[in-house]
Amino acid sequence: MIGSFKRTSCFFILIMVIVSCAEKVIEPPENLIPKEKMTNILYDLAILNAAESTDPNALKNHHIETMPYLFEKYTIDSVQFSQSDLYYASLPLEYEGIYEAIEARLEKEKKVFDDARKEKTEKARKRADKVRDSLKKVASGKTKPPVLSKKESNSQE
Repeated sequence: MIGSFKRTSCFFILIMVIVSCAEKVIEPPENLIPKEKMTNILYDLAILNAAESTDPNALKNHHIETMPYLFEKYTIDSVQFSQSDLYYASLPLEYEGIYEAIEARLEKEKKVFDDARKEKTEKARKRADKVRDSLKKVASGKTKPPVLSKKESNSQE
């Protein structure tokens, strides 16, 4: 009897938890920021916060204040942003989806920058290798140093 009661109680609690997670705790505000726009705002916020934490003067030198900049860029105000953020935060799965989209976008951007840096490094390494090879040939006497024309020698001075 007690075992059956425990199972029934556990089942009832589990159902209540599932229902309460799916239930809307907060009604959508009248001026709710659409999910895609909210994702873009939070993405920009992440970028600006990262820039500020990397170099505290980076934004200051360009006279950028994070939140006023975002409000102007997205033509929203602080109340609309706060209410929309609170609404999405009340929907854990929805909010998690927003942040997963932001994370995926940041990873994609990071890969683009990493690839560009690798390509630039590789080009610089190849140029350095060519110069080193040329200098070795000159030093070994296999090749004579290049003779610069009058125009080239004047431009190097």
